[in-house]
Amino acid sequence: MTDSTEEAYETAPCGLLSTSIDGTIVKVNSTLLDWLGSTRDAVVGRLRFVDLLTVGGKLYHETHFAPLLRMKGEVDGVALELKRAGGDRMPILVSSVVKYDDNERPALIRTTIFDAHIRRAYEQELLRERQAADLARRQSETDRARLQDALAVLQQSLLPATIPAVPGVETAAYYHTASPDELGGDFYDVFAIDSERWGFFLGDVCGKGPAAAAVTSVARYTLRAAAMHDPTAALDTLNGVLHERYAGGDDRYCTAVFGTLRSDLETGQVAVEFASGGHPPPLLIRADGSCEYLVSPDGTLIGILPSSRFPQTRITLDPGDMLLLYTDGLTEARVNGKRDLFGPAALQTLATQYAGMSPDALVTALSDVLAGFGPRLADDTALLALGVPARRS
Repeated sequence: MTDSTEEAYETAPCGLLSTSIDGTIVKVNSTLLDWLGSTRDAVVGRLRFVDLLTVGGKLYHETHFAPLLRMKGEVDGVALELKRAGGDRMPILVSSVVKYDDNERPALIRTTIFDAHIRRAYEQELLRERQAADLARRQSETDRARLQDALAVLQQSLLPATIPAVPGVETAAYYHTASPDELGGDFYDVFAIDSERWGFFLGDVCGKGPAAAAVTSVARYTLRAAAMHDPTAALDTLNGVLHERYAGGDDRYCTAVFGTLRSDLETGQVAVEFASGGHPPPLLIRADGSCEYLVSPDGTLIGILPSSRFPQTRITLDPGDMLLLYTDGLTEARVNGKRDLFGPAALQTLATQYAGMSPDALVTALSDVLAGFGPRLADDTALLALGVPARRS
């Protein structure tokens, strides 16, 4: 393992550990040690994974988690609690996978642990906002205006305040709210994974309102926490988390595109890897004016099935090229009355006119299109454009 890889492992935003088949911990990262309030010497070779859990967690591990792991070889997104120094409890989401040797015998168990504090805080906040919304609907127009302001603030809390500067890449994003009276379920983000890679995602949650916004918060937090893995694994993790949480009758699911960027500042090229789960295909606009949809052979909604496949796509962006991600609020917007849709063809035609230009120019043009739809726009829309600056003499 290289120094940079080891550093990324140690400082990952999620807890990482490896155990032998009997559960004895053989490797653990600094993030998990900090959560536990313990030292590496006190954990590695001395404790089993189950020793890190509360009493209830130990019972669940022995009766459900461990047998399921032996039977399937992997378990995703199980809610447990860590036992921290001093007796405090920490809610977590746990995913484990069995690694096999060359003879197909179980050799190692690798486990990823996500901090569930933020998810619970979001859910509590969203519940309070829903209760406030129910009261506000029975009050005056003044109270309705106050509610709209509160929803706008909460909506912004589910989106990044700013898009960070990515070396060798220009970015532009836009979020269009169809109604000030409802929380939308679209989301996007761009963030650093390590010293070389940047992550990005854009997605759309089924439905509207606080319930959809709760799924949005889970999706954003899970994808950020799982970004150390490749895009396919990140969507696998999100699929497991949503299915585990919402499979009890209140089915909730989403679509999303998750990917990584790696810039070569000498050539100006950017390597892009992404996976898609049931989401409209990204639009690739080349500097020479060619334009195509990058259709992935999946179509699987995230969270519907306990296990799904999210094939990975690799492309290279050259100087002047651009990648556009969008939600279906754009392509399914009604034009010319209620029959016709704006549609993929119209989007492709418009995007071609901005070949070789900046992502900001394209996103500004699309935001003007969305504003022109007015009340005919029934769904929120998120846009994220990633482009490589054109080289100039």
